[in-house]
Amino acid sequence: MTATTERRRAVPARVLIMGWLLLLMIVVLAAVCLVTRNILRQQVYTHVSNALEQEAFEYHEIAANGVDEEQRRFASVEDLLAHHLALQHTDDDEVILGWVPRDGGATLHQPSKTLDEPTLDGIVAARTTAGTADSDSGRVHWAKVVTQGPQRERGAFIIAYLVDRDLREVDTTIRTLAMVSLAGLLFAGAAAWIVAGQILAPVRLVRLAAAEITEQDLTKRIPTKGNDDIAALAEQFNAMLGRLEQAFATQREFLDDASHELRTPITIIRGHLELMEPGDTEVIRICTDELDRMSRIVDDLLLLAKAERPDFVQPEPVELAELTSDVHAKVRALGDRDWRLEGIGTGTVHVDPQRVTQAVVQLAHNAVQHTRDGDQIKVGSACHEGFVSFWITDTGPGVAPDELEVIFERFTRGTAPGHRSGAGLGLAIVRAIAEAHHGNVRVVSTPGQGASFGIELPAGGS
Repeated sequence: MTATTERRRAVPARVLIMGWLLLLMIVVLAAVCLVTRNILRQQVYTHVSNALEQEAFEYHEIAANGVDEEQRRFASVEDLLAHHLALQHTDDDEVILGWVPRDGGATLHQPSKTLDEPTLDGIVAARTTAGTADSDSGRVHWAKVVTQGPQRERGAFIIAYLVDRDLREVDTTIRTLAMVSLAGLLFAGAAAWIVAGQILAPVRLVRLAAAEITEQDLTKRIPTKGNDDIAALAEQFNAMLGRLEQAFATQREFLDDASHELRTPITIIRGHLELMEPGDTEVIRICTDELDRMSRIVDDLLLLAKAERPDFVQPEPVELAELTSDVHAKVRALGDRDWRLEGIGTGTVHVDPQRVTQAVVQLAHNAVQHTRDGDQIKVGSACHEGFVSFWITDTGPGVAPDELEVIFERFTRGTAPGHRSGAGLGLAIVRAIAEAHHGNVRVVSTPGQGASFGIELPAGGS
């Protein structure tokens, strides 16, 4: 089974979100129903227990006094029980009885309020004063108070509660709660499905966009709105696409440039080799020159390709005056010119000294190509307002106004004499070094009066 097949069979995130939400709600609602049922049943038992205690206490008080409301003493336990029963007002599920041991036991009770004989016999025979029993009418919670009359006869006051009806009401309430919970569960499931779909919509867009991306088309972008995590994900994805697009564009540009520039020397070499005769030193010289030019082009192209990497420049604290002096000493070896040190900046700057030297030397080499022996070329540096500048000023033919905007593009050569001797990568390298420092390049020129090329970099580093 392939990874693609496994991914297709995976449960969608939308279903997982809804499923986990419903599972959590089922657990919570089941716990609510169970706890509520236990609480309501406990309230029923507490109410019954309190009622039994209250009735028993009232009878016990009257039995202890032994007199009625008119202070007449009760002649017997039976009179006491009959008097007390006559005063009672029972609830629907309450049964109040009086029992006296007459001819095997006699029962005094309110009309239509009684217990079946087996249950009553069991309560009378019980040695405890309270308990539960199963009667024909259902589960009974009972209490009894045994008293002794003037003639030392015995009797019992019995209170019983039938709890089944109250418990059925509790069960009905729980069933109603369960039905309402089920309806709420269905509603929550539908809401979770809709909300999860809205939340995951940008994720689906990311997935679809990723599926549509190819090496030939990296222009796909995801519309973002809001400021939540999903919007941040879409923004990061778009940024990643931008970096990929730039990387592929750089790669294609590198391949196009390399194939374009290398095709000419290869053609020249092939043509001369096809016509070369044994001992033809001129052909060998031409081929060697073209191979050297190819080597320089490859080196320059590789350097421009490295310029896209974050470690292309490695800034460090450098004394500007010392760096300027070193650069001036190196450019003097490029040609027999009247080299002048026009200005030296002071202070410590945070730049990559090797790359800066490479850029300024390239500008100086460009100036040498467009001047003659003895012509003046000025080198200088300055530090001001948080920026450091390096420049090369020559007295050559200058740059045409329509070339100022494109002179730093790759494989762009000017129309002035000498501009077509190179591959057109030198100034592109200078710009790459400046931009890697988060700086820029500049050129000031008047045709026929020379030109001033320079770079301006942040003095505090990139």
